[in-house]
Amino acid sequence: MTHAEVWLATPSPALAERGLALLSPDERERERRFQHAGAREQFLVGRWLLRTVVGARLGLPPVEVPLVEVERGALATPAAANPEDVRFNLSHTDGMVTVALATGRDVGVDVEDAARRGRTVELADRFFAPSEVAALRALPEGAAQRDRFFRLWTLKESYIKARGQGLAIPLSGFAFALDGAGSAIGFSARPEVDDDAARWRFFGLRPSERHQLAVAVAAGPSAPVRVRVRWASAA
Repeated sequence: MTHAEVWLATPSPALAERGLALLSPDERERERRFQHAGAREQFLVGRWLLRTVVGARLGLPPVEVPLVEVERGALATPAAANPEDVRFNLSHTDGMVTVALATGRDVGVDVEDAARRGRTVELADRFFAPSEVAALRALPEGAAQRDRFFRLWTLKESYIKARGQGLAIPLSGFAFALDGAGSAIGFSARPEVDDDAARWRFFGLRPSERHQLAVAVAAGPSAPVRVRVRWASAA
């Protein structure tokens, strides 16, 4: 059994202050460059949540959790401070910050504010796999299409983040198939993606009325995965 954790937090000034106290010198320099208050708060709460939950797993105070940027800007903790090989991924959007963790397994997470304005089906036409576009356009226009779009978008983002390659993997090179409720998640990948689709497990969540979230865990062709979802607070 592979275990993964998903931690959630609602950004707030109190949590942002906690995050500010944990920043490294390089992160403080980055924090000072933020022009948008909301983006700054998400950044700070993300660092607070990440260092808090990773520190708890490693037995380290949050302020002592080292974070380094690896390929394509992803964050990791150096092996010297991470003997258990705890891997993690961070995502944030308006109103939500999330961190996913797994031991010895690649993991990716994406959360999106599904209430935000912007194109949905048009983006799918341009970037999604043909089977996904067909399934999306078969739904009634409006809320049903928008809901399916964000289910697919978060799943796709969670996968490319778990792979650590970002948009170097074309979004049309792999596809998800969802049942009517979206609870059963099928996954396939074309040869150019260079991956064994059977090794991945995916989970879709709705942590609030306005947010969609997806988690990807590399667990092997037959290994079951259990995901525990928890809310973090300043208490």
